[in-house]
Amino acid sequence: MTSVDDFRIKSHELLMNLDAATSEMMQLISSRSVSGPLWEDAVKRQHDAYVRWNAFINSRDGDEPLEVPPAS
Repeated sequence: MTSVDDFRIKSHELLMNLDAATSEMMQLISSRSVSGPLWEDAVKRQHDAYVRWNAFINSRDGDEPLEVPPAS
């Protein structure tokens, strides 16, 4: 990606995924479901979403690095 708009669009997409994953975790916390397979899946999803977003915004050319885990 070379344009600022492309960078903003991709960053926004990744941030929406991160926000959705974080919201899912917050809902589980509110329902006191902080253990078990649902919790573990939510933690992994939130972690992976953060890693993808962080890697993207810290890349030099605005492309996602190859070592970033794929979206689940």
